[in-house]
Amino acid sequence: MNDKTDKNQNISRRDALKKMGALTATAAISMSGVEALASTVGSSGEAKKSLKVLLINGSARRKGNTFTLLSEIAGQLNKNSIDSEIVNIGSLPVHGCIACGRCHAEHLGKCVFDDDVCNKLLDKMAECDGIIVGSPVYYGQPAGQVLAVLQRMCYSGGAKLQGKPAAAVTVCRRGGATAAFQTLQMPFQMLNMPIVTSQYWNIGYGTAEGEASQDEEGLQTMRTLADNMAYMLKQFSTGSAKRPERERGKYTNFIR
Repeated sequence: MNDKTDKNQNISRRDALKKMGALTATAAISMSGVEALASTVGSSGEAKKSLKVLLINGSARRKGNTFTLLSEIAGQLNKNSIDSEIVNIGSLPVHGCIACGRCHAEHLGKCVFDDDVCNKLLDKMAECDGIIVGSPVYYGQPAGQVLAVLQRMCYSGGAKLQGKPAAAVTVCRRGGATAAFQTLQMPFQMLNMPIVTSQYWNIGYGTAEGEASQDEEGLQTMRTLADNMAYMLKQFSTGSAKRPERERGKYTNFIR
């Protein structure tokens, strides 16, 4: 990220809220944990892979069941000569979109707020070839950090991700995983991102840390997902067809 970015393009959250008539923020937003983005897990020792998948771990438990499933995927990608990187965001402070619209109106290609991990993660997404987002299930929904990133990503930098294969992974103790799984996949569908499938919905089960490693079918589903991701990436990278050009978007609602 360029530290010399035009100051007019990067306003503080405090100033933005003032302009919107909201109450003045009473405390500076914590930056602790943003540096943790650099703490990632590579799936292979080989350098400079030509194809790479970014695996986003939305669990606050860095080595929990979501990590277990993503690690299974990473290992299988490595067997297919695809590099991967796991980024942990579950314990980081990630803010939701405030619908200020500046990212879109000024064609910034990023969120105007640089006070959390969102823009750094968007850059990583843009640089990789495929994306897999994993999250635990909280009351039938994905983790809040994951939703915040996806929602801000769609509007501010979605154009950078068009055509990149993507998939979602969820893990839960008992129920709600399918609802969370569907929620995670919806942004991909709106961004023209081909969704990679598996032999079943990409769901694992477990409560205690690492317990998902006992879910044999869940682990197999992750390996199949990795195989399919590798296959799609290789097909895309060797194909001669050009990416389809999008028509100018139409924006309507159910009233007009």
